[in-house]
Amino acid sequence: MGSKQNAPGVQAAPAPTDPSGIRNVVLVGPSAAGKTTLVEALLATTGTIPRSGSVVDGTTVCDHDSAAVEQQRSVALSVAPLDHDGHKINLIDTPGYADFVGELRAGLRAADAALFVVSAEEGVDAATRAIWQECARVRMPRAVVLSRLDQHRADPAAALESCREAFGAGVLPLHLPLRGPDGGTTGLAGVLTGTVSGTGAARDCERERAELIEAIIAESEDESLMDRYVAGERIEEPVLIRDLETAVARGGLHPVLPVCAATELGLPELLDGVVRGFPSPLEHPPVQVTDPHGGNPRELPADPAGPLVAEVVHTSVDSYVGRVSLARVFSGTVLPERAVHVSGHGMAERGHPDHDEDERVAHLYSPLGSGLRGVPRCVAGDLCALTKLGSAETGDTLSDPGSPLLLSPWPMPDPLLPVAVVARTRSDEDALARNLNRLVAADPSLRLQRDGETHQLVLWCTGEAHADVVLQRLRDGGAEIDTEPLRVPLRQTFRQAAKGHGSHKKQSGGHGQFAVCDIEVEPAPRGSGIEFADRVVGGAIPKQFIASVEKGVRAQVERGLEDGLPLVDLKVTLVDGKAHSVDSSDAAFQTAGALALRGAAEQAGLVTLEPVDAVAVSIPDEHLGVILGDLSSRRGKVVGTEPEDTGWTVVRAHVPASELARYSINVRSLSSGSATFTRRFERYDPMPT
Repeated sequence: MGSKQNAPGVQAAPAPTDPSGIRNVVLVGPSAAGKTTLVEALLATTGTIPRSGSVVDGTTVCDHDSAAVEQQRSVALSVAPLDHDGHKINLIDTPGYADFVGELRAGLRAADAALFVVSAEEGVDAATRAIWQECARVRMPRAVVLSRLDQHRADPAAALESCREAFGAGVLPLHLPLRGPDGGTTGLAGVLTGTVSGTGAARDCERERAELIEAIIAESEDESLMDRYVAGERIEEPVLIRDLETAVARGGLHPVLPVCAATELGLPELLDGVVRGFPSPLEHPPVQVTDPHGGNPRELPADPAGPLVAEVVHTSVDSYVGRVSLARVFSGTVLPERAVHVSGHGMAERGHPDHDEDERVAHLYSPLGSGLRGVPRCVAGDLCALTKLGSAETGDTLSDPGSPLLLSPWPMPDPLLPVAVVARTRSDEDALARNLNRLVAADPSLRLQRDGETHQLVLWCTGEAHADVVLQRLRDGGAEIDTEPLRVPLRQTFRQAAKGHGSHKKQSGGHGQFAVCDIEVEPAPRGSGIEFADRVVGGAIPKQFIASVEKGVRAQVERGLEDGLPLVDLKVTLVDGKAHSVDSSDAAFQTAGALALRGAAEQAGLVTLEPVDAVAVSIPDEHLGVILGDLSSRRGKVVGTEPEDTGWTVVRAHVPASELARYSINVRSLSSGSATFTRRFERYDPMPT
């Protein structure tokens, strides 16, 4: 999105006033499936943008040169609204790379239905199969578009079978491709209607028609339809089309629509299918809201007259207008020149602090690619772009300042690829700080860590492509940066039990310094921390100085002994000591406690410990063996496996953190992009010698 002027001939979709006339559709699929090309073809088909080769204002329009359809290809969500049959369709184009699943989930949040774009050349890949399951878990209505029918290796029948194997028996064609003399796709046969568009050899659709009708009737609220159908009565086409939407909305039917963006074959049928088969925002489940502090939970439907509730689903920064916030309005109506309350909660661990701010909406826009077109309103169910909301970040809630509300944030992917960056000069440090704030505001899948132990600035990304984009945006913002190897924070502990003697005596005129203490130190169980005990008898050390010894011991533990590594998992017992009635002091006993610990360490010897993480890998069964072998090569210890969904297994293992720096890249490569994993700190273990 951005503030660029519309290209010649670009037509704005009218701003609707009724949610029933809106369809919000997210396009999902791998980068090579042709999602963006399909969006551009649909925009041209509906007259929203000029067709390639047409002349507008004396200028020939070429492929992808219109400012209105400049897409942030493959790395960011973008919106393309168009008008068809009196309905506004918001097409939400999502990145095809698995690294940008955060943008994908934002698209799912903004949409009411999903179009899975599958190449007729390639079929369904593992990553698309995983996204389908994610949509199924949230009960999002889905349909399938078979794209790239004009390609030499296109095989629509094989691609359809691939979809049915991957997505289930509910995947049924609404149209069937017709072949021309050269074997290419030249026409479509309507399974329900029996009509033919384009040309091509006729084909028998009775089997597919019967399967489709049975799937529609199975979800119909009219229980008499099944009896009529079984009795051989022909069900009227309008009745079937009416119940098609019900079947799609309930998730029992996933229609397949073949299209060819280059020849425009199937595009009108696809638009008709979206309008007739996909639900409007009125059928979106009511959103759950609370007040900004989590109280007074309630549900709100898509009512333009209801309380204002909108959510920022994408944030970008434009060089002319600054921050641009793309929002889905779930309730109420957004108007220009009005105040809104901006609430952001629940993502402080990723660098998004909680905030509650009142801001004014200056201008309201409908986005089209990189273009912004002013609109008078944005009603419940629609999408809009707002500029210059200084505090708004992706995932924030916009509501009425007089009655602030809060939506629960959608689940964001856990960024698991660490990239340590360092600025080259002092001026680069300033530019880096400025650009990091912008990046974190726009990208909730990015986590920023300033490690106080390793003194590294670490950007946690969702994958290699995500990291490349983040680094390039920092450099484009004027920051010269380099990457460096990630340093893992290590610890040390005692190899065996030992005794330590600390003596601090100094006389320099006036009050001197005098403190003596004896301690016993023994290794403690992993994760137990530092325990301090007092066994001094007879008042050898006054009670007020026992705490001083503990303070000195703990300070030395934090500073470390060898290589400045902190100590962990020790039990320290103070057993004896001496004090002077005049020269003893808090500072003297702190020093003596530290010296005693150092003496004990020289006697016991130290063991260096490394962090170990608990890892859970979700993997298709066909990749299980290679994942187990890879974990073993990383010094991992498998602690269990358990079945997940059909054909999937979760592997649980404990793996040294130093072996996981690039694991998100490796596990994706080993599983053809299908595996996901989580990690959390488990304990410290001795490093191998």
